[in-house]
Amino acid sequence: MTGNETSTPRPSTTGVTGERADLLAALGQHRHFLRFTTRDLTDEQARQRTTTSELCLGGLIKHVSSVEARWVDFIERGPVAMGDVTTMTDDDLAARAAQFRLLPGETLAGVLADYAEVAGRTDELVATLPDLNADQPLPQAPWFEPGARWTARRVLLHIIAETAQHAGHADIIRESLDGAKSMGG
Repeated sequence: MTGNETSTPRPSTTGVTGERADLLAALGQHRHFLRFTTRDLTDEQARQRTTTSELCLGGLIKHVSSVEARWVDFIERGPVAMGDVTTMTDDDLAARAAQFRLLPGETLAGVLADYAEVAGRTDELVATLPDLNADQPLPQAPWFEPGARWTARRVLLHIIAETAQHAGHADIIRESLDGAKSMGG
């Protein structure tokens, strides 16, 4: 493969069947499209904004990786893993905003490697979680219904949707950058 590595070695999920295999396949497909948008890019290109949005390709990889890791922590540890939005400081908000940028000193290869590590952890959890119906209360936040609970299955569907949505954003950014398309014709 030339340029940046865009394939992710998979942890052993041999023997995973049924719903879990379907969830992993869907998530894997959208991860592939997201990573594929970064093929053959330099770090500088991965930092470049190509639309009026603040988004860049390296930042999207960082963001999706962070979101996936946080939701997997939620499956395992509950709402404490998500943090309390009511006590967020300006530094917390700045750190969240930095998720959408490939910062000086960060490399595309580095954020792709981090994403591969997060993906491996998620895949292992999907393969080994005793029950996809296990649920946790959502943290208190204006965007969650008060008192709502999400099952591990619902969280995984959310991760899939988030990854797919940002893979589409990445495709637009990449096409604007150099005309390359990741999805479609």
